[in-house]
Amino acid sequence: MTSSPALSLELPSRRGRAAALLGVSLGYFMVLLDMTVLSVAEPDLAASLRTSIAGLQWATTGYTVVFGALLLSGGAVADRYGADRVFRAGVAVFALGSLLSALAPGLGVLVGLRAVLGAAGAACVPASMAVIARLYPDPGERTRAVAAWAAISGAAVAAGPVAGGALVDLAGWRAIFLVNVPIGVLVLALTAGRGPRASRGAAASGEAGRHGLAASGEEGRHGVAAAGEGARRGERRIDWAAQLAACAVLALLTDALIAAGSRSWAHAAGAVVVTALAALGFAVLERRSDAPVLNRALLGSGGVRAGLAAGAAVSFILNGGLFVLPLLLQQGRHLSAVASGLAFLPLTLPFVVNPPLTGRIVARVGPRPPILAGLALLAAGGGGLAWAVGAGAGYGWLAVGLLLTGTGVSLVLPALAAAVIAAAPAGTAGAAGGLLNAVRQTGATLGVAVMGACAGLGTVTGTALSLVVAAGLCGLAAAWFALRSAPRSSRAEASR
Repeated sequence: MTSSPALSLELPSRRGRAAALLGVSLGYFMVLLDMTVLSVAEPDLAASLRTSIAGLQWATTGYTVVFGALLLSGGAVADRYGADRVFRAGVAVFALGSLLSALAPGLGVLVGLRAVLGAAGAACVPASMAVIARLYPDPGERTRAVAAWAAISGAAVAAGPVAGGALVDLAGWRAIFLVNVPIGVLVLALTAGRGPRASRGAAASGEAGRHGLAASGEEGRHGVAAAGEGARRGERRIDWAAQLAACAVLALLTDALIAAGSRSWAHAAGAVVVTALAALGFAVLERRSDAPVLNRALLGSGGVRAGLAAGAAVSFILNGGLFVLPLLLQQGRHLSAVASGLAFLPLTLPFVVNPPLTGRIVARVGPRPPILAGLALLAAGGGGLAWAVGAGAGYGWLAVGLLLTGTGVSLVLPALAAAVIAAAPAGTAGAAGGLLNAVRQTGATLGVAVMGACAGLGTVTGTALSLVVAAGLCGLAAAWFALRSAPRSSRAEASR
């Protein structure tokens, strides 16, 4: 029996690693910024390109459909081709795609370019944590690096609506895409030549797990395989046919929902039929595949399924709300773009302030209490927003609903990663984290499609209805998670 040679990495200097960490963090910042910055630009984009709510829905979901679907294989792509290479390629494509998006002559071109941005984002996200894991092999240093990465990238959620509003008022909707270009160039400069290098005689590998690096909950949440799960570069297979089928199913379902919202019933019915056929094809491909996109062991766990449902519900109300509320504020209440962005601060600031507190709560009492409390706050926040919109209440009442919603999100998401990974079968932590992230993006896509369809019924009544739907979904997710995550003894007594 022969043993493989020990792998020795030559790490950059402390300053070099800090520069690379800043670059990786800014790369993820750019991806997250693009998910929120478009929201306040919707009215200006609609007027400029002469499009309807359906067109705006596609401008948003063109990104999230591809992003969510390709995240299912994003970790495998980083493993196969090398995390450094995949991350930098994703950033370069993202910057170029953003430049072209700013120059888009029409809606169709813009939607296609948004899909390209989604693919680039799906390459960046799993690779970013793998790069950090290789830069900081020491667990203590890696924990501090992940905290810095989360703080920098998390600021994008709060900055998105405000920065987007300022850019739109200053230079129009095209400016929100141009801002990504200098960020992308800076990321490429900061990460150039600063990755760890294998010493002579050692096989190079991009897989963090091969170096014995235990994945933290944050790593798992973004699809990086836990220690011992990884494979050497080139060994992990990717079933591209099944991956493309998954993307097609989500895109066709989105098309059906958007068409229904536009009352294009024949289109919607045809899209439903084609969606069903695509889903059947995906199921056949998955059953025959040696490298399935969906991990069957994970889907067999009731706790994992309940956690995935909770993650989808959170993204449904968050991204759907970020789609319909700016239209209400600017078209119904005649706020400027920058004023609309500032109006969202009660929603977005908790994302920056609360996660450290949530982490301490999870460490003390486990993930279940903050998840249930957060889902309850989301249901209450959605219901409060629905009442405030329908009753024409002042901004103060809207701010209360936004604050409840933002606090709920900041409680659920950090705890949910720990809950899903804990419920996952042994040896599937990385796959569980990647699946959670993909399902969250699917929830975001469906939130924009369904809530946008409701808003099409009327700026006030339709928006209120969309928020009622989202609040109800969060309530159902809370009930399901409470049932599936309860201790077995409690479930046994409840079933008697």
